[in-house]
Amino acid sequence: MSQPFLPSVRGCFVTGTDTGVGKTCISAGLLHWCAQQGWRSAGLKPVAAGMEWINDEYINEDVRALRQASSPGLTDADVGPYQFEAACAPHIAAQREGRVIERNVILRSAQALASRSDVLVVEGVGGFRVPLAPGWDTADLASDLGLPVVLVVGLRLGCINHTLLSAEAIVHRGLRLVGWIGNVLEPDMPSLDDNVACLRESLGQQFRTPCLGLVPRLADASAASVRAHLVDTGLQAVFGK
Repeated sequence: MSQPFLPSVRGCFVTGTDTGVGKTCISAGLLHWCAQQGWRSAGLKPVAAGMEWINDEYINEDVRALRQASSPGLTDADVGPYQFEAACAPHIAAQREGRVIERNVILRSAQALASRSDVLVVEGVGGFRVPLAPGWDTADLASDLGLPVVLVVGLRLGCINHTLLSAEAIVHRGLRLVGWIGNVLEPDMPSLDDNVACLRESLGQQFRTPCLGLVPRLADASAASVRAHLVDTGLQAVFGK
């Protein structure tokens, strides 16, 4: 593993077991928790695909959610340096618009936000290994940044396999997998409690990775609502007191 770009920055890199598992809601909840500690917090969504025309402007909902959960003063462009209109794989969305996702642009954006905040929460895109540009993917980005990794587990059928494969890939990169957060996607998922118990045991024994929270299916998935289901002691260990 190369020398991390942000060696002394307090924060984390949030990845997921798949796309659509709630990374943005969890990231916003983490930012809300950080704000409650009195820290200036900043969310970064380096690459976001999918925009809607709302109130006379194109908006990516993930970028806007992280901006709203961050400390005041940030713009959508600060939080989301690369935003694409099409809701598809980011390298494909970039190709459709004739653009290139550049590593140095993202790293400079991360550095700029880190210099303006006490804690930085970087949300990946999709799962842990999503192509961004030729020869460079989200796993490479996580390695470049060198932040500890929080894995969001979408609790649905197949989650155990997806979680263990993701954890193995993260650790193989030499990154610190400091915790996982379960997000209930299917409230009527068969054997939900048994699946969670298996994840606790497997991740705890194989990777020494604690559960930082279990988020139920929420009617109000606001940052404050998500934060209420996160474990204070676990987050203190991730971010430091």
